[in-house]
Amino acid sequence: MTVPLIQPTAQGLYCAAGDFYIDPWRAVSRAVITHAHADHARSGSHHYWAAQPGIGLLRHRLGKRARISALAYGEPQAFGPVTVSLHPAGHVLGSAQIRVEHQGEVWVASGDYKRDTDLTCAPFEPVRCDTFITEATFALPVYRWPPVATVARAINQWWQTNAEAGRTTVLFCYALGKAQRLMAALGKDRPGPIYLHGAVAPLTQLYRDAGIHLPPAQRVSEAPSNEDFSRSLIIAPPSAAGSTWMRRFRKPATGFASGWMQIRGNRRRRGHDRGFVVSDHVDWPGLLQSIHDSGASQVLTTHGRADELVRYLNEQGLSARPLATLYGDGDDHSEDG
Repeated sequence: MTVPLIQPTAQGLYCAAGDFYIDPWRAVSRAVITHAHADHARSGSHHYWAAQPGIGLLRHRLGKRARISALAYGEPQAFGPVTVSLHPAGHVLGSAQIRVEHQGEVWVASGDYKRDTDLTCAPFEPVRCDTFITEATFALPVYRWPPVATVARAINQWWQTNAEAGRTTVLFCYALGKAQRLMAALGKDRPGPIYLHGAVAPLTQLYRDAGIHLPPAQRVSEAPSNEDFSRSLIIAPPSAAGSTWMRRFRKPATGFASGWMQIRGNRRRRGHDRGFVVSDHVDWPGLLQSIHDSGASQVLTTHGRADELVRYLNEQGLSARPLATLYGDGDDHSEDG
């Protein structure tokens, strides 16, 4: 029986022909990384390869001592007889799909990706292949994202209403990727200043360091002691909700930005005043389009609704099966979406 070009092992997705791993969940000798979220980029490996735009984020994640080689999008890298190249995934800054070619066979491990507009990272680039490994985080027809510009206008309007009522606007969203994307999308019609939680601020600076234009913002901790924040937007990770950190804000109105807000009732269960539907993962139409664009004769699905997506694709005449991984099991995806 022919050994698959990429297969799951105890350490992660492994390409035996090239002797390297993709987003390994345990320490290995050679790791090719799709992006800097913690469930995909884990410390301890001897040598990492990743896309150039995300190197600052990856260094922040892995530490100063990590050995990291940067690859431009599309640049070939040889691992023995295997040729690897990285292509934009549109998920967050520096996110990449991993194209693996060996003896004329091509596999693409897409990592996390999206097809929607994002001013803070390179857009998704379809890559033709024989086998396409895709996420299935939101692989149900109910998940269809509105334009992010529409969501940004709604956030600004909510913020303005809160400011007129003397309430602080606190928007919870994932600290890496989602926060910076929303900041960029808010545009010039912002009702007031933006402040950042301490978990969001350093990541935002790394985006600026990479040349991404973002509106002015400062840490909450840098505000004057008598600042009442009544006209401000506070951007914080979901873990800050209900913490003592929230006590300094006057009558806060809270919102949550996530693809999970597409489902009626999620906002209520999370206890927020508003829910905004915006995700850094692909929605159902984008997922099907990406599979089609890949031209793959075999589709492997990971995390989320993997089994449901497999059933649907098999019903459509495609060869599909789930691929067991640990992606989405870390703290990142408890807040991500």
